Amino acid sequence: MTHVAHGVVSPATDLPFAYRLLALHETISELARAHAADEAAVEHTFVNKDPVASLKLGHARGAALTALASAGLEVAEYAPNTVKKSVVGSGHADKKQIMAMVEMLLGRPGVKNADAADALAVAITHAHHRAHANRLKAAELRAAS
Repeated sequence: MTHVAHGVVSPATDLPFAYRLLALHETISELARAHAADEAAVEHTFVNKDPVASLKLGHARGAALTALASAGLEVAEYAPNTVKKSVVGSGHADKKQIMAMVEMLLGRPGVKNADAADALAVAITHAHHRAHANRLKAAELRAAS
């Protein structure tokens, strides 16, 4: 794995909600193009105690997924516990543990934001799962021939 970039997409909070979603969609679309992404991975959402916050998170996730799909990317989704197990080894790891392991696995890229560390952890999880799936497929092809 090689660290290419990381950051946080956060539209201006003074914009109306629909325009924040549009800004999120446009920014993610541009990042997919700028980095010539081949595929993407996102974390499944969790149900929050606050239904309004959960609904807004669902809208934002929908804008992100739509941006990735419209860029022609295959999108994998992972449960939060799967991400934590893949990166830290425990499904109940905290934010500090995730940040520390992301830093170690990616060669100290200077991740100072927990949300960016979470996104990188999802990418690491996808890389691990994709590599495993590729090895399994190769083994199946060898067995079939």
